[in-house]
Amino acid sequence: MQILDGKIVSQSVKEKIKEKTILFKNAGNKTPHLAAILIGNNGASETYVASKVKNCEEVGFTSSLIRFEENIEEAALTAAIEKLNNDEDVDGILVQLPLPKQINEEKIINLISPDKDVDGFHPMSIGKMVQGLPTFIPATPYGILLMLEHYKIETAGKHAVVIGRSNIVGRPISILLSRNAYPGNCTVTVCHSRTKNLKEICLQADIIVAALGIPEFLKADMVKENAVVVDVGITRVADVTKKSGFAIKGDVDFVNVAPKCSYITPVPGGVGLMTIAALLMNTFSACENKYK
Repeated sequence: MQILDGKIVSQSVKEKIKEKTILFKNAGNKTPHLAAILIGNNGASETYVASKVKNCEEVGFTSSLIRFEENIEEAALTAAIEKLNNDEDVDGILVQLPLPKQINEEKIINLISPDKDVDGFHPMSIGKMVQGLPTFIPATPYGILLMLEHYKIETAGKHAVVIGRSNIVGRPISILLSRNAYPGNCTVTVCHSRTKNLKEICLQADIIVAALGIPEFLKADMVKENAVVVDVGITRVADVTKKSGFAIKGDVDFVNVAPKCSYITPVPGGVGLMTIAALLMNTFSACENKYK
């Protein structure tokens, strides 16, 4: 069993981005600039956005953090996004999800300029991805591809089972794993809450992507020997033994599943770090596109 180490892979990706950024700026081009919008004081979102800002600094990007209170009106958020859309210095825009209930999430995602959609959620980005055209790939699925590529994991002809059908992870990674490219060329089965015989389907899988948000859902008796398991889940679970009062759990029962796997991602230290690395890749591409 080998760990798919997000720390190692993300650091490798970031070093490449840093080198590209230096060359890009030395050629007389602008510094890539990522703008993030954070609403409210959700602990997990705070941590995640702070990490994005820190990683921008590491690779030589400019970053901006725009904060709003939880009770912000949709019109104010709309105005802020339109301002960023029109700001020539801003290359990438991300709005940290989830949004408060008074905000229409779909409307806000659609409002971001497709040229600055570094999260890859805009319908135009998704449409191009489905057609295999150059575009911004959603950051978490993109991060998974970068990880599979780094470890040279064979995907062609393999049966991949994706558990979860969200627009953020499940749907896009199922499409990307089936594309005629590397990583890809898998036969993909998408499972969800209405899937019957889930255990039997998972036992057929060479690659499992667990992305449903239920801690330790994937058990050892659902995984065949030498499978590759990618755990996308990240949930805070109460734990009185921890100083923080909680533990971070993935969607996989890691302790019991890991011994059966050829490769497996840990939580934390796996896909989450790759998501940020992929976001930086998209931001560099957004900046570079301005000069093409």
